[in-house]
Amino acid sequence: MVVDLRKYAAPPSPLTLCDSPVNTVDSFRFLGSIITQDLKWELNISSITKKAQQRMFFLRHLKKFTLPKTIMVHFNTAIIEYIQCSSITVWYSVA
Repeated sequence: MVVDLRKYAAPPSPLTLCDSPVNTVDSFRFLGSIITQDLKWELNISSITKKAQQRMFFLRHLKKFTLPKTIMVHFNTAIIEYIQCSSITVWYSVA
């Protein structure tokens, strides 16, 4: 990935590493966070939201079984909150 923050970006020159060309990509995943070429957060946020909503499905099913509230809170903390806070070290420094 080539990050170019100039107002009028020039086409990137071909990169080579050990005499083999390196492909450029629009985005990639690094340590659980999606980094895009324009350094925007939309892909990362939508990925985290999708994962959290998938886990919420299981929390709704646990609610149907009338489990104690403490078990549901533990499930939320261990499974859903973990996903939401996975990139906190990246976006906390921006705030």
